[in-house]
Amino acid sequence: MVTGQVSENPESRFSALLAGAARLPGVRIDREAYLRTALARHCSEDDVRRATEETPAAAGIPLDVLDRVANESIRYETAKVSALSAAAGIPGFIAMPATVPADLAQYVAHMLRVAQKLAYLYSWPDLFSADNDDLDDATKGVLTLFFGVMFGTQSANAAVGKVAEAMAEQVVKKLPQRALTKGVVYPVVKKVAEYLGVEMTKQTFAKSVSKAIPLVGAAVSGGLTFATFRPMSKRLKTHLSGLELAEPVGQVITGEVIRDEESPTADQAKIPHPGRDWRVLRRR
Repeated sequence: MVTGQVSENPESRFSALLAGAARLPGVRIDREAYLRTALARHCSEDDVRRATEETPAAAGIPLDVLDRVANESIRYETAKVSALSAAAGIPGFIAMPATVPADLAQYVAHMLRVAQKLAYLYSWPDLFSADNDDLDDATKGVLTLFFGVMFGTQSANAAVGKVAEAMAEQVVKKLPQRALTKGVVYPVVKKVAEYLGVEMTKQTFAKSVSKAIPLVGAAVSGGLTFATFRPMSKRLKTHLSGLELAEPVGQVITGEVIRDEESPTADQAKIPHPGRDWRVLRRR
């Protein structure tokens, strides 16, 4: 009876899928190791050290550098998940009962991987506890919201912004537990999880159809994964990079936007536009 109820509940279905994917080998990204490796080719040793000890924003790493690194990570994860999806489509109809659930699990696993990488680049704290195999409620909540952003839900966009604001104001190095489990963000998390449960069911059906014909199914399945995964990752990257939490320390000034090719002078940067507060980002 319980199993039947869970399978009929989209929110529970998504939560179970998320928790199961999080337990798969290689899904959890070591924040410090990832930042050190990803930033080493683009930043000085001192900047890399400060980015790992604090955040890339605190290290003053320009957003254009972080964007390049983020694009590299998106390309890597997209290629990997697409290849695995194509491989799952080779056996065809006979193997569908085994390959479709496995393909969906690895798809969600790579969504988790890319979400972690983007979060760490844009100055979010560790999302997983090092000594706990299970997802705590705050981590589950923020990952649900990240997935919601990837799927294009506006409520998730707004909720992620609120969580980021709370962390930026309090200068904390961990997720705000109360906001994600009891505060105003929590009802949004539940709604987004329900929506994602429905969307995941649709994707399962689409992948089932794509795998029905051996070999041909491989190309269709891999192509479908590529066509969805990359834009979703880009959507999350765009949203996280635009939050105040990601702004490099010492790189932001207030003034009027200068629209020509020249950089604003010191005097221009001090002149506020009537009724507007523009953030101009100086990039190295």
